[in-house]
Amino acid sequence: MKRLPIAIALLALTCTTGAFAQDDVDKVNGAIDVKNGERAGNLSTVNGGVRIAASGSAAKVTTVNGGVRLGEQARAASVQTVNGGINLDEGAQVKEGVETVNGGIRLGKSADVGGRAETVNGRIALEAAHIGGGIQTVGGDIEVGADSRVEGGILVKKPSGWSWGTQRKPRIVIGPHATVQGTLEFEREVELFVSDSATIGAVKGATVQKFSGNQP
Repeated sequence: MKRLPIAIALLALTCTTGAFAQDDVDKVNGAIDVKNGERAGNLSTVNGGVRIAASGSAAKVTTVNGGVRLGEQARAASVQTVNGGINLDEGAQVKEGVETVNGGIRLGKSADVGGRAETVNGRIALEAAHIGGGIQTVGGDIEVGADSRVEGGILVKKPSGWSWGTQRKPRIVIGPHATVQGTLEFEREVELFVSDSATIGAVKGATVQKFSGNQP
């Protein structure tokens, strides 16, 4: 009999924990919102964005014609968009990679991406943030802001016959006290600016232009 209250307490705790979990969501012509502190499964929408509020979490997030925003300390397993940007607010985390076609990627202070950040034609900007699997783009600018860290190098790919961004040189900036580990490889002509206090790996296909101060 003495064990019964413990069993009831454990059951109540299980039910309470499960109440915060959400099922997968798959929508057309609509946005998806995960509220503060809520947990969600896979999220997918067409013609709508996805917003995960502060301290919320989700598994795989995919959108077409919509952006994705992770609030402060929010988490997701992976994020992919077509025709939309990806924004990670302060302290947000993506365990795997972030990928967008025709949209930018922004990482706020202390944001973390465990895998690769990849765009076709969109700016990638880090503010004292971390990317663990490298950066890849075709036509987008890249700014590895002050105190940011990138592992896995940077690759700017040669455009295919139909790729956007073929008429301009991507602008690559490695800011003060930033670190890029691995090779910085450029298959097309770019403008590469590196702070005199930054640390980078080997450079292939571009000439480094050094600068002092906050911006070139």
